[in-house]
Amino acid sequence: MNPYICIYKSIGIKDLQQIKAYLDQIATISKSDWDFFTSKLHRRVIQKKTIFLKLNEIENYISFIEYGVVRLYLPKENPEKEITFGFSFKDQFISAYDSFLTQRPSAYQLQALTETTLLSITYADLQEVYKTTQIGNLIGRLTAERLFLIKSKREQNLLNLTAEERYLKLFKERPELLKVIPLKYISSYIGVTAQALSRIRKRI
Repeated sequence: MNPYICIYKSIGIKDLQQIKAYLDQIATISKSDWDFFTSKLHRRVIQKKTIFLKLNEIENYISFIEYGVVRLYLPKENPEKEITFGFSFKDQFISAYDSFLTQRPSAYQLQALTETTLLSITYADLQEVYKTTQIGNLIGRLTAERLFLIKSKREQNLLNLTAEERYLKLFKERPELLKVIPLKYISSYIGVTAQALSRIRKRI
């Protein structure tokens, strides 16, 4: 077990209000489905800067972010050349879902940029939820949609916007980013060098 990850298997009903409120906005969930689903959840507290899914590891979790920021990125031998292709935040689902779905090695890594609290369900437990309830399909769909949007949004921005426009769009959508995410990751995300980002920031 990674020493930087604390796992708490006991979760009280009050602790689940955040994820319940989020899912209630999307679908009506029966009490029996909810009780079965939540019996499979456990909480993971990820320390700041921890890489909690590494390249070529198989993703075993779909997680709901209760608190924190997660970076999705392609590692390189030279850390300066890492490619950050997405961020996930509070009240979003996170997973290397392509690896989770196929149970094959992940092509990218997940890193907590702040202390991050996750409500997680394992691959095996989700298969039980699929067989027993309707909520499993909802969780899978939300996670798949989230990963698709992360990837396609960045690709579209790289194709259609200038570097300055990409930075301004990101800042407008997520102004809190600059408080918690190092500029080197933001520059990688918008597809420029740290020096180029510095010049952009000076101009605006």
